[in-house]
Amino acid sequence: MASISIPLPLRERAKTGLLGWLATVDHKKIGIMYMVMAFSFFLIAGLLGLVIRLQLAAPNMQIVDAHTYNQLFTMHGTVMIFLFTIPMLVGGFGNYLLPLMIGARDVAFPRLNAFSFWITLGAGLVMFGGFLLGARSDASWTAYVPYSNKTYSPTIGMDIWLLGLILLGIGSTLGAVNFLVTLYTMRAPGMTAWRIPMFGWAMATTAVMILLATPVLTAALIMLVADRNFNTQFFSANQAQLWQHMFWFYSHPAVYIMILPAMGIVSEIIPVFARKPLFGLRAVVISTALIGLLGFTTWVHHMFVSGVDPVLERFFMFTTMVIAVPTGVKVFNWLATLWGGSLNLKTPLLMCIGFLATFVVGGLSGVMMASIPIDQYVHNSYWVVAHFHYVLFGGSVFGIFAGLYYWVPKITGRMFDDKLGKLHFLLMLIGFNVTFFPMHHLGLLGMPRRIATYAAGRGWETGNLIATIGAFLLAFSVLIFILNVLKLRNGQPAGDDPWEGNTLEWSTASPPPEYNFREIPVVESERPLFDARWRTSHLP
Repeated sequence: MASISIPLPLRERAKTGLLGWLATVDHKKIGIMYMVMAFSFFLIAGLLGLVIRLQLAAPNMQIVDAHTYNQLFTMHGTVMIFLFTIPMLVGGFGNYLLPLMIGARDVAFPRLNAFSFWITLGAGLVMFGGFLLGARSDASWTAYVPYSNKTYSPTIGMDIWLLGLILLGIGSTLGAVNFLVTLYTMRAPGMTAWRIPMFGWAMATTAVMILLATPVLTAALIMLVADRNFNTQFFSANQAQLWQHMFWFYSHPAVYIMILPAMGIVSEIIPVFARKPLFGLRAVVISTALIGLLGFTTWVHHMFVSGVDPVLERFFMFTTMVIAVPTGVKVFNWLATLWGGSLNLKTPLLMCIGFLATFVVGGLSGVMMASIPIDQYVHNSYWVVAHFHYVLFGGSVFGIFAGLYYWVPKITGRMFDDKLGKLHFLLMLIGFNVTFFPMHHLGLLGMPRRIATYAAGRGWETGNLIATIGAFLLAFSVLIFILNVLKLRNGQPAGDDPWEGNTLEWSTASPPPEYNFREIPVVESERPLFDARWRTSHLP
């Protein structure tokens, strides 16, 4: 792998200590701050989830009252989606890795990048500030009208929640612009489109989806704020369905905004630990773009019981089934990469296998729910809760932990304890399935979602108790991960390339210097580091 000597960028004198983090415009530090912020919100949302499971562990439980319960699941869903998954994958991994992977020294707009982080953190604090100060926001994370209008939710908590989401949308939009410009203008010499790493393709598609979808949600949020405070009638009783269309036009693509970066992570890790190139690279790239495109054609499947025209329902049933095709292409290509490979069963690969096992279950249940009769039967039941968590926790969260175990050695220069990592994986896989698989059965038995308690004698007791036990096992697995993070300080030195990776971030020091690369690398293939090692090993 050749390199080009380009003068290092002029920087102001680097600040140290806390001020060095607060005032930084270094994409790596900003990425780390995104990760720490998102994981902190993940722990809070997990605690809220445990209270929810305790409330439902047995009939007629009174751990919290109904209004408090509504606030808990509203904040749990909001935080897991908007303050953990998207900031961790897009803001955290995207900021830290994308410039390194494409051979750049920073993002295109470093100060805009810092502003995007601080506005995201501020939005999270605004939302939690209202929650902790007792301002009720209990219309669920979907904020359906009329439940979110002034009549049903008269307190200021709903307004605080809406304003927090508006700020989050601003932050994610600015970040998406930065990623696209960086990827388009700052790639290393020789990095053609087909040589961009799969994580780069995933981030590019995600950024386009954010730019197309987020303004629609932001407009809907502003309209709802106006309805609540200025007596406008955008979402009056006769127009309640308009909110659903605008909300789901963003929120179903948001599922792919949360899953595509995780798919990019898996596409980077599996070839390294299988010691094979990614099977069907171009097919995986095309499938990524197709998922991004088709993601905007499926939102009405959330509204099959909302009185939508039957002809329109059939169209969206078809598109929802069709989007499973590019997803299936990815799954089979990952399996083909693993097949016959020299598998190195370290924690990152195990987390990818957990991703595959659980995400496929969520995908299959999603195809089932694309059928209008099935969706009408299970709509708003615990079947939907199970499906949603198999897609997002089984997909995004397993992908996040795979990425953390794979790239934290690069970020810190220290290796995780692999035995603890494998214990974390095993407990998380078991705990996740014990928690959410029984919810399929509960949904078929007719248990509705978003209920604060239930009476005995309906056959729901055993499934809820099992799910609650699984939730605490899942929480214990996260404690194992935290212990592993605490042990990093005394961990084994990682070296520059502990996994013998394929992409450019492994060609620089661990942790990378502020300028990333002293000399900009020249890319000559899809796997520049693998080829460089091969040439070195075959020197005469």
